[in-house]
Amino acid sequence: MKRSSQPLIIWFLFWDLALTGASWVGAYLIRFNTGLIPVIHETPEFDLCVANLPLVLVLTPVAYHLTGLYDVNRLRRFREELLGVAKGASLLLLLVLATVFWRHDPYESRVTMALFYGLTMVVILLARRLSWTAIRFLRQQGFNQTPALIVGTGRVARRIASALQNAGWTGVYPLGFIEDQPNRWTSDLKILGKTEDLPRLIERHRVGHVFIALPLNRYHEARRVFNVLSQTLVDVRLVVDAPSMSALTLTTTQIDGVTIIGLRESPHFGLNVVVKRVMDFVLSLLALIVLSPVMIVVAILVKLTSPGPIFFRQERCGLNGKPFQMLKFRSMRVDAEAQSGPVWCKENDPRRTAFGSFIRKTSLDELPQLINVLKGDMSLVGPRPERPVFIEKFKNTIPNYMARHAVKAGITGWAQINGWRGNTSLRKRVEYDLYYITHWNPWLDLRILFLTALKGWVDKNAY
Repeated sequence: MKRSSQPLIIWFLFWDLALTGASWVGAYLIRFNTGLIPVIHETPEFDLCVANLPLVLVLTPVAYHLTGLYDVNRLRRFREELLGVAKGASLLLLLVLATVFWRHDPYESRVTMALFYGLTMVVILLARRLSWTAIRFLRQQGFNQTPALIVGTGRVARRIASALQNAGWTGVYPLGFIEDQPNRWTSDLKILGKTEDLPRLIERHRVGHVFIALPLNRYHEARRVFNVLSQTLVDVRLVVDAPSMSALTLTTTQIDGVTIIGLRESPHFGLNVVVKRVMDFVLSLLALIVLSPVMIVVAILVKLTSPGPIFFRQERCGLNGKPFQMLKFRSMRVDAEAQSGPVWCKENDPRRTAFGSFIRKTSLDELPQLINVLKGDMSLVGPRPERPVFIEKFKNTIPNYMARHAVKAGITGWAQINGWRGNTSLRKRVEYDLYYITHWNPWLDLRILFLTALKGWVDKNAY
């Protein structure tokens, strides 16, 4: 444990004990003294609640420590804090219940325990949130700062230095750079020394973090840096060389003592797949019901304004590159590609029908894809599906293009709501798609759907 972290841990421990104890007593009072919840059985004495309070206070730091709530990390995000509090409160409840039942304690009201769990979650999370907000505000004002050294001077090193300067809430600021091979391209940087100087610099400047930010072609030098840093107690972090590794989701596991780093693992597995499929099925079914009047009107107008079928079916590639027939309302002539072959639609494309221009501009032509989602070919949210002929071209020219197929294709996506649709940069689109894949969670899907409904229908790049 670092000395700089000890006051913060003591602060958190004090409020954890105070608020957890208050939640224990508050749960009893809400359950039995407010009249909000009917009491069917005999009300236990308040003395029983007080008698169990020391037990709760002893188990509190144990549960919170085991779930990592006292692992103070300057780079920790609120979502990680939320997950930690949920785990801590859950473990505490299990420990309390196990102890109460083991002792055959008469104070074992299930409703009270549920109230205790809910209150603990809310007040501890609120206290943590307020504490971190205050700490981050102070850090942005220049207090509670810790210096960091950056090993390397290339693009990766410059990016992490800029990121730390912009993220003042971390309280970590770049002190300078370490470079064994200085040259004319590094003349504008504050180079403090070479790798062998690290222990001396760390001790002199009380450095808290070292970021190893070497490009891929110099990763072999990292071993020497690690050997030198083994003489110190500083936090060491390896900065991923992006965009060279932007498609990677780094995970670690061990098999019989051998550490294995997973470089490309989709978060869409196990329960996540079930959650996403249930969301897709329920929301697409609701959308089809709600939007059916609009779809009927569009279908009639497509039929009346141009000869040919209402729907347009085209082979696209989805999960794992598997082809499927994607549905759209027809917006072009029936023989649109008879002479040109497979080409993208462009602005003022003469192949579009008069009504087709409107439904493409407003994205109404995409509504039949709700049927694809219902069938399981697509998802509501994901990278947009592409035609096989274009995939063969792009996979050889766009880095990590095939990584988009690690998940189901979507009607809308992170790239689309950020303006990367139509005739825009493919590289940026892939970059945003890969961000979505590596950061996926149900809340991100809901956020994208909300933003799509809010601003995603009409787009200047939709031709």
